[in-house]
Amino acid sequence: MKNGIKFLIFSGLLLFSSILFSQTKNAPNPTLESPFNSMWVHLYYLQNETYSPEISARTISNTADTALAIQRAVQLKQILDGKGLFVYLENITQDSNFIDSTTNKPYYTPFPNELPEVYLEKINSQWFYSQETVRLIPTLHKEVYPLGSDILVNLIPHQFGQKNIFGIAIWQVIGGLIFLILLGVFDWILSKLLKPIVRKVSRSRLNPNLIPSELISKIARLVSILFSIQLLKLFLPALLFSPETMESLTKGLKIISTIVLLLLLIRILDVVTLYLNRFAEQTTSKLDEQLIPLLKKLAQIIFVIMGVIRVLSLLDVNVTALIAGVSIGGLALALAAQDTVKNLIGSVMIFLDKPFQIGDWIDGGGVSGSVVEVGFRTTRLKQTDSSIISVPNGTIANMAVKNLGVRVYRLFQFSIGVTYDTPTDLLQKFTEGLKEIILNHPKTMKENYYVYFNEMAASSLNILFRTSLEVSDFESELKTKEELLFGIVQLAETLGIQFAFPSTSMYVEQLPGKDGNAPTLETDSAVLDEKLKAFIAGFKSKNA
Repeated sequence: MKNGIKFLIFSGLLLFSSILFSQTKNAPNPTLESPFNSMWVHLYYLQNETYSPEISARTISNTADTALAIQRAVQLKQILDGKGLFVYLENITQDSNFIDSTTNKPYYTPFPNELPEVYLEKINSQWFYSQETVRLIPTLHKEVYPLGSDILVNLIPHQFGQKNIFGIAIWQVIGGLIFLILLGVFDWILSKLLKPIVRKVSRSRLNPNLIPSELISKIARLVSILFSIQLLKLFLPALLFSPETMESLTKGLKIISTIVLLLLLIRILDVVTLYLNRFAEQTTSKLDEQLIPLLKKLAQIIFVIMGVIRVLSLLDVNVTALIAGVSIGGLALALAAQDTVKNLIGSVMIFLDKPFQIGDWIDGGGVSGSVVEVGFRTTRLKQTDSSIISVPNGTIANMAVKNLGVRVYRLFQFSIGVTYDTPTDLLQKFTEGLKEIILNHPKTMKENYYVYFNEMAASSLNILFRTSLEVSDFESELKTKEELLFGIVQLAETLGIQFAFPSTSMYVEQLPGKDGNAPTLETDSAVLDEKLKAFIAGFKSKNA
């Protein structure tokens, strides 16, 4: 109810913010020799101070019934007043031989855009409202004064309307207040009725409680205000304000409607955003969750710009010239801020191509890190030391980005160097044991793995160890590598394998078995097979 009171106060300030003005100046010569004289006669003799409708009715063509002519003349003025069409007499031609350039006939249309049905025509050297205009006056009158308000207009006593308060007739003040009270009650009731309708329309069967009640109430309220404004525009002409007042009130109502419609679109956008966020949560790409807020901001900016342009046009601002000036200024700004424009285009390309998503580890252009946020201008990466680095989107769009986050398998490859005194049979068993480690670990790929003795280096016999790991993140990758490396070290200890390493020390090598203090290597194939089988069984059970 508080909102209804606010609406009443606001509408009241708008309704009574103007003062009545007449559509005429000094008393005219009641002749019809030009469009100027005819319209002057029509309007002047329907003013409160100079009310002579029988003289005004002379401008109605070919009507023998004086009462009907008076009625049509009065109705025509009410149409002009109700539409807020103020007749600027100084702009009306005084040429008695005026010819319309479109029809090439002696026609004159005062309001070709707003009211093309009303025009004057020259008949026997005098200008009258045309027969077509006279025929359409009742229809136009009902359009301006709908739902029986035309009856109210005709019942208003002329004498009562002469009493003014601040230039506004007493009956207009009383009628306006009564109408605003009724309109406020209508607005309050309508908002209550619209609330369940809005809830039903915006509700989803899968997510019935997704839209909060507060947002539903705001949407219903804004829709109710729009309906109330339209109702006010329909019945406002019944108060018979002057054309200048009606013009100001009509323009004010259009501005208010634009603002309310803008707010309604923003609230509807909030509803759409909630559904898009729910949809994005169900997708595998996390980049969609970053795209939705950016699209929402862009849509809000577009709505506001459209609303501002609409309001400026209603205030008679030359929007075309303004847009042209802004375009030239925008071009100059774009030339001065090429890097910013480049980054904006880069952000669009990132969202379209989707080379990575939130959480992926990317590497390229000398920078690497986990993607934290993708903005309009920069992409934020979290590096290994938890610091945040912002990379311009234009740079990312032009560089080769390596996305480590989309890897299905992660390669694990290195060389295992053993000493040159390792017997061939022992080296072969060690190689077989390495293959068994791969085959018996749950996180290794069982195809396309390579374990081969492939190099005789300066200080070691090198075995290539290459396999792919089925892990989803860096931590799991490290854990799996640790398990494989522990297995390799334990296998070497089990078989008695010694790892080689680069050294500059000079020493006398003792052959195995020649020195009592030197370790004796087992070379018996059966014993080695037994040791290998025991090790693989233990490794398999440990990493199962």
